[in-house]
Amino acid sequence: MTVKDLQMLFDYGYWANRKVFDVVSQLTPEEYTRAVAGSYGSVRNTLVHIMSAEWGWLDRCGGPQRGPALNAADYPTFAVLRDQWTKIEDHMRTFLAALRDEDLDRIVEFTLGPTGKRAMPVGELLHHAANHAVHHRGQVALLLRSLGHAPGNFDVLFYYGEQQRAAAS
Repeated sequence: MTVKDLQMLFDYGYWANRKVFDVVSQLTPEEYTRAVAGSYGSVRNTLVHIMSAEWGWLDRCGGPQRGPALNAADYPTFAVLRDQWTKIEDHMRTFLAALRDEDLDRIVEFTLGPTGKRAMPVGELLHHAANHAVHHRGQVALLLRSLGHAPGNFDVLFYYGEQQRAAAS
């Protein structure tokens, strides 16, 4: 894995976020917070979980400090959440731009809930953060569909296709 590989994973994730965000922005305030299903219940709670986790892993790897896990109640509207996510995306892009491939092997010690202390390389932790977002973004898509709002296809295949078309033009 290289820094360029990680940058591509996060670029894809932010592209997919924008696709999802376009649909989330159409929700009513009640739909945004309605408990529908899944591990986190609502679109808002699931998005806050993704955002909090990404910033948490970035913090552990040496990026800007997050502090305690983000609280869904602090994001009463989608506009507030989107503003915060823009800042976290900027933090991640800045962090990745400063990394060198050899930095990806640096071991980070962390505690993850009841599993106790662990240690893993920066590259693996950031890869996990990108993959974690994919998993939960799929849950958000299901929640959106349950609310009658289809998010369209944001699979990486379509991201690659857009990238190829942009490079050809």
